[in-house]
This record gives sequence, C-alpha cells and structure tokens, in this order.
Amino acid sequence: MLKPCGEMMRNITTVDVRRWLLVWCLQLMAGLPACAEDTEPLTLTSPNGQLQVTFELDEQARPKLIVTKGDAELVQTTLGLELAESGTLAAGLEVTGTKCTSRDREYQIPVGKNSSARDRHEELVVALREQSDPHRELEIELRAFDDGVAFRYRIPQQPSLSDVVLLDELTTFQFRPAARAHLLPLKGYTTPYEAYYLTQGVTEVDPKKLFGVPMLVEDTTAGETEWVALTEADLTDYAGMYVAADQDSPGRFVAKLSPLPGRDDGAKVIGQAPFASPWRVLMVASDVGPLIESDIVFHLSSPSKIADTSWIQPGATTFTWWNHYTLEDVDFEPGVNTATMKHYIDFCAEHGLPYHTLDGLDVTWYGGPIAPIGPTDVTTAVDGLDLPEVLRYAAEKGVKLRLWVHWKALQPQLDKAFEAYEKWGIEGVMIDFMDRDDQEMVRWYHEVAEKAAQHHLTVTWHGAYKPTGMERTWPNVLSYEAALNQEYNKWSEVGTPPTHNLQIAFIRMLAGPLDYHQGGMRNVMPEQHRPNNRMPTVQGTRGHQLAMYVVYQNHLPMLVDYPEAYHGQAGFDFLAKVPTTWDETRVLHAEVDKCLVIARRSGDDWYLGGMTGDKACSLTLPLEFLAGDSHVAKLYLDDSASGLTSLQESEQVVDSTDSLPIAMPRGGGFVAKITPKTAEQE
Repeated sequence: MLKPCGEMMRNITTVDVRRWLLVWCLQLMAGLPACAEDTEPLTLTSPNGQLQVTFELDEQARPKLIVTKGDAELVQTTLGLELAESGTLAAGLEVTGTKCTSRDREYQIPVGKNSSARDRHEELVVALREQSDPHRELEIELRAFDDGVAFRYRIPQQPSLSDVVLLDELTTFQFRPAARAHLLPLKGYTTPYEAYYLTQGVTEVDPKKLFGVPMLVEDTTAGETEWVALTEADLTDYAGMYVAADQDSPGRFVAKLSPLPGRDDGAKVIGQAPFASPWRVLMVASDVGPLIESDIVFHLSSPSKIADTSWIQPGATTFTWWNHYTLEDVDFEPGVNTATMKHYIDFCAEHGLPYHTLDGLDVTWYGGPIAPIGPTDVTTAVDGLDLPEVLRYAAEKGVKLRLWVHWKALQPQLDKAFEAYEKWGIEGVMIDFMDRDDQEMVRWYHEVAEKAAQHHLTVTWHGAYKPTGMERTWPNVLSYEAALNQEYNKWSEVGTPPTHNLQIAFIRMLAGPLDYHQGGMRNVMPEQHRPNNRMPTVQGTRGHQLAMYVVYQNHLPMLVDYPEAYHGQAGFDFLAKVPTTWDETRVLHAEVDKCLVIARRSGDDWYLGGMTGDKACSLTLPLEFLAGDSHVAKLYLDDSASGLTSLQESEQVVDSTDSLPIAMPRGGGFVAKITPKTAEQE
C-alpha cells in the first residue's frame, strides 16, 4: 500500500537505496508511514485494503492502469494524449518521480444526499517524461477510495509544452469478456442526454455508436459479481467525455471528447500549462447499492466557492408547461398571464410549497418563441403578465418565483438579467436547451453558476449535460435534467415506462442530482399509455410516482400537474411535505431493472421510497438504521385492487429490531415516513 510521504518527490533514476532505507526507518520510528519502492509496477491500495490500482508502462512504454479487487482484474486502462502540434504524448515514456499522499477528512454539504461526507483516499502522482526529444512531461494523478478509483492527466509547466491544443484523449477502458454494460446511446455530441438505455455484453457493443456516461458495468466472472460505473468529475475547463466501443478490441471502450464548435483543426480542448483534465472515475462495489450511496464524484470535485450558503434553500416548485397550462373551474383564460400565476401562487401558499416557476408555452414569459429569434429581453414580461404585481402577490403569500429562460436569450444579457432578478426577489433560474458539453459551453456553465451565486440565485440546468460535481463547487446549482424524463409522455409513443424510470436511478443518478418532471396524477401502465400534450399521463402506479420524490436525488423537484389535479388525490399530503435535501442516504435493496428501495434521513425523520420495473417485488426491510426508541411509520402502499391511483395508508409503531413487509406490483412503488414516537402518541 502506498502511504503518505509528505511533499517529497524523488528522482528514481538516481536514488540512493541505502539513504532511502534510512529515511524509511526514520519515518517508521517517527510514526510516519512510508512510500513503497519507486519501481514499476506501482500499486495504490484503498484505505480498506480491498481495491487496488496498479500503474505500469507497457512494452511501448505507454502508461497503463490495472484496477483489481481481490484476485479479479476488473478494468485495464491505457493512457495518453493526442496533441495538435507536438503530436502524441503516450508511448516512449519513463517514470522520473513519484509523490504519494493520504487524506482523511470530513466536510459539510449544504445541499445533497448527505449533509456531510468523509473523503478518505490514498493518492499517487507519477511523473513521466519522454525518453527522446522534445522530452515533454506528463503527470498521472491517481486516487484510491474504498468505493472506487480515479485518475486524471496533468501537464506541468515546461518549455517544450506551454500551449495545449488537445485533439483527443487516448484513454481506453478494457472490461472482462463476461461483463455486461448498461449504456446510453446518443446520436452525437450535440445532445441533452435524452435516450433510452441499452444493455449488452461488452464484447457485443456496436463500435459505430457513441455513448454517454455514466456507464454501468455488471461483471459476473467465475460466479462472483462486481459492479463498475464509469463517469467523470470536476469538469470545469475541458470537454465532456463520452465512450465508444473499440472495433479492434472487443470489450474495450475508448474515451471520446466533445469537439469545440467552429474549428477546422479538430481541437477538443485548448489551454496553457499547467493544465489538468477532469477525473476519470471508476466506481466499484460488489453490490450496486453502494454506488448510489457513493460520494466519490463529490470528493473529486473542487470545494465550494460560496462562503455563506444560508440563502440557498432547496424546495419543490410548481411548473405549468408540462400540463399545458391546464386549469379547471376558473373564470379566466389560462395562459402566461397574471391571473394564472396568481392561481398557482395561491395553490403553493395553501400547501406550503415554496416556489412557482414562470415559463411559457408557444410564447415565453418574457415574450417571443421558445427558441429566440433575434434580440430578446429577458428582463421584461409579455403583455398580459403584470410581473411587478405577480411578484408583489407572491411575496404577500410567502411564495418565491423562479424563472425559466432559454440560454441563447440569457447569454447576451447575463449580467443585466441576474442583477434584475436579484432586485425582483427571484429565487433562481431554470436554464434550458444548451445541448452541448464542449469546452466553451462547460466554461459558460461555470460562469453562469458563479454570477448566479453573486446575485443569490439558484440554478437548475435543463437541456443539459450530466452532473460532474459542479454542485459541490457551486452549491447554488440544485439540479440537472440530462435524462429522458416524464416530459416524453407528452409526445412519445414509448414515453417513460417504469423500467426506464428505474434505470435512471441506477445509472444516470450516479453522476448527481436529477430533475425528472415529477408529480403527474394520471397513472397508466405502459400498454395503456398514449401521448398527450395536454394533461399527459405518467406510467406506473401512484406509489411509483410518489417514490420518485425519495428515490431520486432532486433538490428542486417539480409538481408538474395543475392545482386541481392534486385536489383529493391519494398521497398528495406526502408529496407536498417531503424534504428535498438530506442528512443521510442508505440503499436498502437494489436490483437493476427490477427493484430499488432507498431510505433518506432529514433530521430525526426517515423517508423510504421504493420502485419496481416490469415485475412485482415483495421484500422484508429491516429497520436497523433507526436510532433511539419507538418510531411511528406511516406507509403509503399501492392498492392495486382499487386502481392505479389508489393507495393503502396505514400507521404502525416500529423500532430498530422490526422489519417492514413491502409488496409492490409491477410498475409500482411505495413511500413511508418514519418519525420518533412522541409523548402524545404513547
């Protein structure tokens, strides 16, 4: 196991072995751990000793990583960079030094699936240099956690390589032949990450297809199963990563970078040394549940740049677009107008919902079509919408407004708009239709997040790329779409069947928060689904829909249906009050494509949510996570005999020695709230 050696960097070509042994002995006597020998292969072991990543140079002196757990070699990775002017930086390298450190620290999370996290890892930095002219230098930084490994490229400052024009990474990931991959096939790099998942053996994947990450791999070899998830973290000034199967090597996937628009040279990334790539992350666990619990993407992302986060308040929001501005029993024409917005504000105030979002239909709240044509002023409201009056009314009712905006309309007047929104008392913005993650767009995301923070605005990204940990750096970033979600029930013949809803939690959610157009009240099974733009249906039972508010990590979930759709509906009392940020998250049961149950804690209260795919699932859930004495569990279970929108509600006294029997139908689910028993309940 590589252990911390402070800031010491040794030149292994000239090291004096006797002197090194003396230093090693002195470190031991001083109680300081030592580094392993600076000879290949170099092996980094996770703090719990179960996971290893080994660095070595292959026959062409190209960097190579081997990720092992026990005796199983799960992934082999080759490394390298393709640079525009100076050519490939991959083969013909030599190790010139190593640096190893260790970290074990806890940090607080203002908004997340946990309120604190423990970052415990071992780290190795390997310094490399070309053996021949121009002797360019490259560093590979490795980290080993108990639940995964990560690496990134670092180009140090050097005379022979100052300006970096990266054409592509030469990073590959080789999985064992028996492994099966859950993949997100995409049509190209211009994408909102909206597609259905594909499951195939890793040796059967079409090399002509492009896939987004996270990518989830199930490796069952010799009767033992390990789960590996590939994604990236700390994407800040770089191109987003995709993968494609290598046509020359079955089971191998090649990293692909999103190209910069408008360039003829094929450049993907432009920068100056010193320069670092995002982390390439391989999450590893024997069960898939710990991958959902993992904070590894958060650990690898840059710490918060917001000193005071007290103004960031996650919560649920109403959203008019999904239901097509439907209202019932009102004496005005529903639309993007003052009366409609006041009606929604009344609904929010009545049920304790903190936010309402102004958006649009054929015309946006700020005028003009959804996709802007020519100059658009996102600080003035369309005729018929008295925005000052709506803002006054919302403040009177204790409700805050959020604003939807197309990114192309916002970009030219970003500073002006955010200054105005802060003055108006706007809570935050939903920015839509970027559909890109090239370096230029990634930079813009971070510019927006920073300027939004300066004006005390939260951000939700729609038409977006997958999360990569930006929400740690900028905690005002509350959620991301980056998924084919329940808006597709409006126009797609397939829509979002329960199995897809479940896959989203197992794969997409590994990257971070997920916005999914939740809360539809017209439940159907997939065979009954018909697309409907106005008053669309959602697929699965009422319990399935409610469970999304616990199972999905969404810090600004929508209630997408219209106010009257919720009146008298089973489970609405739960939906209106469920927390949107958590102190602790535990996965109680996880079977990909079949069933998932997650428990999340807010203060002393636990919330449980379970979802099934296309088959029923019966479980007995131990409650050993409960602390203290007796609790009261309120359960909302599907009542299949009475229909898809019906629930059986019950209460029972439980403690940590008890178990809950749960039966969920196909496309079903359940939720529960477990609270400490009060004196009045004795």
